Amino acid sequence: MPRYYDLRDARQHPGRWHLGGPVDERGEDINPWQFFKGRRLELECVPLLPLDVPGHELDFSWAAFSIPVVNSRFVRLFECLGIQDVQFISVQVEGHAGPFFILNTLRTIRCIDDARCEEALYWQPEDGQPEKVGRYRSVVGMRIDPTKVGDARIFRTWGWSQGLIISEELKQAMEQEGLTGTRFVEV
Repeated sequence: MPRYYDLRDARQHPGRWHLGGPVDERGEDINPWQFFKGRRLELECVPLLPLDVPGHELDFSWAAFSIPVVNSRFVRLFECLGIQDVQFISVQVEGHAGPFFILNTLRTIRCIDDARCEEALYWQPEDGQPEKVGRYRSVVGMRIDPTKVGDARIFRTWGWSQGLIISEELKQAMEQEGLTGTRFVEV
């Protein structure tokens, strides 16, 4: 059975930067949730990510709201592996030359295995958020059903877009490349 991992930020990496939320050229907030919808985006500007905590850059890190930000080493690896289900959106990072990109994953798969998760709760009508009813409210100890993944090597989980899932092959390639800032949690 193939293995999959939730790609996360190694938040405890010593001396690392911490990035804020995206803003436009006027300093206005850019909707962060658009980067979790699993679709190609056309932005009207190149977003700027302010530094919440100065430090050294990483190959992979989360900006505010867990927006994945990567550098050109990361992009080159994906290009070499022929990974198509992503969009790299140019972004500026305050005080750093770059180039840097928001990793926008273009595929969403309904594959969370509720029975194997520690907790999987859904929004209910009585929660007062009708637009969210039927989607996940909380997923703890996420597990997926690998039989529902098909040939995907990177994707978001349907109903719980915080899940950024990668294949074992992709995890191993990142480790071999020595990409910094990554943490992998088997799902």
